Amino acid sequence: MSISNEEITAVILAGGRGRRMGGVDKGLVNLGGRALIEYVLAAIAPQAGAVLINANRNLERYQCFGHPVLSDELSDYQGPLAGFHTALQASSTPYIITLPCDGPLLPTDYVERMKSALELSDAELAVAHDGTRLQPVYALIPRALIASLAQYLARGDRKIELWYGQHRVTLADFTDSANAFRNINTPADRDRLLQEGPPRFTDSAE
Repeated sequence: MSISNEEITAVILAGGRGRRMGGVDKGLVNLGGRALIEYVLAAIAPQAGAVLINANRNLERYQCFGHPVLSDELSDYQGPLAGFHTALQASSTPYIITLPCDGPLLPTDYVERMKSALELSDAELAVAHDGTRLQPVYALIPRALIASLAQYLARGDRKIELWYGQHRVTLADFTDSANAFRNINTPADRDRLLQEGPPRFTDSAE
């Protein structure tokens, strides 16, 4: 099996409540003069055939970033699987690759490493692992699993790991770049990263 980058739609998950950020929409949090999601877009856009943003509020703001914005069909912030399902329905590519809006340190080879993990296995989907723990919202998922996910959600289930448990999953090893999954969940997280120096933009995003 060989997967091209053009066969993958990147899905940036920005649909949460932002509780630990005081209710602020995390994707729009200011980090060094730019919205947090801008760093994520700069990193992922060159790696995928298309980009979708999954958001449930501030839709006009998100639309300004130049990519389609989709809201969950399920109401009341049902979690990342709701975003997965919305994106799988909307995507025109055979695969989606997911990532959160609050992880600005995404590596430039994220898609390649996830593709390689899936291509070299007999698994149905790939999920990132940082060497210590699973990173469940970083996943490469085929559209062929849309019916399975729809059935899971229809039962009222929302736990992402339990849905993964119904399928053959391969782990993409990011042990050497665990910092890639550092999330900006709180104002303190944001301030700490600013003190260290915010991530640089790629040339393609300038």
